[in-house]
Amino acid sequence: TMPQWAGSCWYYLRFLDPTNHEQFIDPEIEKAWMPVDLYVGGAEHAVLHLLYSRFWHKVLYDRGYVSAVEPFARLVNQGMILGEVEFTGYRGSSGGWVSAGQQNKSDVPTKVAAENVEKQGEHFVLRDAPEVRVESRAYKMSKSRGNVVNPDKIVREFGADALRLYEMFMGPLEATKPWSTSGVGGVRSFLDRCWRLVVDEGAEDIQLAPQVTDKEPTDEQMRVAHRMLDKVTSDIESLSFNTAIAKMMEFVNFATPLQERPREMLSLFVSVLSPFAPHLAEELWTILGNKSPVSLAAWPPVEERWLQDDILEIPVQVQGKLRARITVATGTDAAGLEAAAVAEPKIAAILAGKTVVKVVAVPGRMVNFVLKK
Repeated sequence: TMPQWAGSCWYYLRFLDPTNHEQFIDPEIEKAWMPVDLYVGGAEHAVLHLLYSRFWHKVLYDRGYVSAVEPFARLVNQGMILGEVEFTGYRGSSGGWVSAGQQNKSDVPTKVAAENVEKQGEHFVLRDAPEVRVESRAYKMSKSRGNVVNPDKIVREFGADALRLYEMFMGPLEATKPWSTSGVGGVRSFLDRCWRLVVDEGAEDIQLAPQVTDKEPTDEQMRVAHRMLDKVTSDIESLSFNTAIAKMMEFVNFATPLQERPREMLSLFVSVLSPFAPHLAEELWTILGNKSPVSLAAWPPVEERWLQDDILEIPVQVQGKLRARITVATGTDAAGLEAAAVAEPKIAAILAGKTVVKVVAVPGRMVNFVLKK
């Protein structure tokens, strides 16, 4: 009898063609779908599942049954989420506090509640005695330590979207990070702000906020929205979810004080929010007047023209040395750059009485004056 490892070594192939009773997989289906684009798993998989599945796959490849030499195109080892940070202080023989790092073997380690601690530079100290440092450390969640976080409780208190978003916002996917329930509350506050961008909280029923308009977005609004879209799009590709969320927070900070929030701009934002907070995004998408689900909508394309600045700062050199900077409109040609550089007082003073033998003006980059020696 084969062990269960046998099945787990090639499941990714059978999942593609599960009802085929003649072959373990149709060769055409295998060519169309393999290799797996992304494998996310703990580092321990390298000496367990990955080791065996790669061995099986390479045997199948050598025998001509599969077309790809490797089963998984990209491997990412996600970091572990630890329990809440725990704080430990030390009490001396007299019962007084001893600063961490100065304790001796006879001093007694004492657990300190988080509310009695505050951050001071790179260290944590007692709130009531800031001269006393305490140790801070997060441990792997375990029942024996009593630091397990029940996700059901978090969902009931903050919502599924807040839990989902917080886990992505904690830090890089590959990093090991301590859990913080207060951090979930912060993310929930961000989602509440997203809701208020679209919905009038003062109304008795759900309706659009009075700031939402069908007017065309301004150039500034389009630039901010598309730069957010561009950043989030690239961050999703690199699995940098925490920085993608940070960029969305920047957008909400920009949009909140606007007296007119164009529906087009808000719809683009909700599309981008959807993979991160799907439940909230569906609600907002519908409230904005869209009929089909946002989860079925096409990802909005980035319009490159909105990624460009209206004005640019161009360095001006004389004999290859930086002497000044000028501000010009985007798209200014070489002649325009030269004229603006000559008009700059610092450059004009340097060039006075000198013979310019060559001007190198690269649009969007730099200007350099070469003088006769």
